[in-house]
Amino acid sequence: MTRAAIWLLSAGVLLFAGVLISQGLTAVFATLAVAGWGLFLVALIHVVPLVLDAASIRVMFDKAKVRSTLWDAILARWVGESANSFLPAGPIGGPVVMSRYFAQRGMSMREAAAGVTVSTTLQALAQMVFALMGVAMLGAHAASSEHALLTPLLVAGGVLTFCLTGFYLAQRNGLFGKLARLLQRFRGRRDWSKLTSQADAIDHAVQDAYGRRGRAAASFFLSFAGWVIGIAEVYVILQLLRFPVSWSDSLLLESLGQAIRAAGFAIPGSLGIQEGGYLLLAPLVGMRPETALALSLAKRAREVILGGPGLLYLHFSERGWRRRSVA
Repeated sequence: MTRAAIWLLSAGVLLFAGVLISQGLTAVFATLAVAGWGLFLVALIHVVPLVLDAASIRVMFDKAKVRSTLWDAILARWVGESANSFLPAGPIGGPVVMSRYFAQRGMSMREAAAGVTVSTTLQALAQMVFALMGVAMLGAHAASSEHALLTPLLVAGGVLTFCLTGFYLAQRNGLFGKLARLLQRFRGRRDWSKLTSQADAIDHAVQDAYGRRGRAAASFFLSFAGWVIGIAEVYVILQLLRFPVSWSDSLLLESLGQAIRAAGFAIPGSLGIQEGGYLLLAPLVGMRPETALALSLAKRAREVILGGPGLLYLHFSERGWRRRSVA
């Protein structure tokens, strides 16, 4: 773990703890306890967008060059999401884990990295469109107190737009090749020609993937459907917390809450950012602060329920692959 990652993780933990303590730990956890075993139902609901995200990755692979089943894609997406939730590797951790998972099962790293990179970009674009739906609903609210949220939401939207645009342009201009050459410049004592040629091959594969517009469109809409299913997750959680909420309010909370969380991507798991975001959004639907934090913690519980076994599976998968490599 790098020093920067340690500092960011520490900042996230402190922010997370500070937000919870400020609203009273007893009240927050008492509210969350109302959900009880229903949190496993929430985890089950999340399997649906996970499968859709897996399908959005698989559709980007050229079937003439790649043999990959939907089950492989589901497992890859599962371990990638688990890595994003728990490992202090930032937003690149999940895609790297997914690419490696596909490569360990016979796919070339060139095709794996290209498909995962493009589908990840399209997933982020789908999230931005989903967030715009929430912004449109926010504009429909007339209360003056709600306009105070526009500034942080616009900042979050600006951060997401800037990062996504930069990431896309970097891909179109040879991102992996430039990274390999940058690494060679700082650590030039060894032969980096093989790594550079592989990076250039990935760049060509990325260009080919973007050229398959039909597949790219399918990947985008599958990802967008996954974001929309998240509305049901928020709706069910709040029903379990005995806070009646409409589907439109669930859309508002999920779309804007995910946008705020994404803006805090530098902090592992967006610790504290997600919780603060729900506190900001709570007045829009008349939700008490402790309920807003219980909603966030319910989502964290879902991450543990799915992500914990995901990391365990990743560990044994890596160990099994190393044993096969040695054999």
